[in-house]
Amino acid sequence: MSASPQPAGRESPQAQKQRHGLARLRHALGYSLAGLRAGWQEPAFRQEAIAAIVMLPAAVWLGRNWVETSLLIGGVVLVLVVELLNTGIETAIDRIGPEWNELSKRAKDMGSAAVLLSLLLCAGVWLAALGHRLLA
Repeated sequence: MSASPQPAGRESPQAQKQRHGLARLRHALGYSLAGLRAGWQEPAFRQEAIAAIVMLPAAVWLGRNWVETSLLIGGVVLVLVVELLNTGIETAIDRIGPEWNELSKRAKDMGSAAVLLSLLLCAGVWLAALGHRLLA
């Protein structure tokens, strides 16, 4: 069975593999920005991104050296990355079909657990840094 034809104005999914150099990078950047725009449509990602806008500058103030600052920033960025991956998993599962399936549920639950772990890690790093800054 052949793949469905591409809608008018859309290029083949294989086109990116045929590009090289700056053209490949330019198109890859476009795909990445499209992914961020799609993520912004998700309330959880939007909330975390807004929190990141506040937390990233605060990390520069809170961190006592470049290592602490990097850990604080890394924790925040990790939450955003994991949220985007979780949204990608959920979107792919939803594309398969709306009916309930145990494997689909497991995939979504594991993605959600990954987000939870990243949030706990981020909170732990930030609480430790705040405690060190305020109590030292």
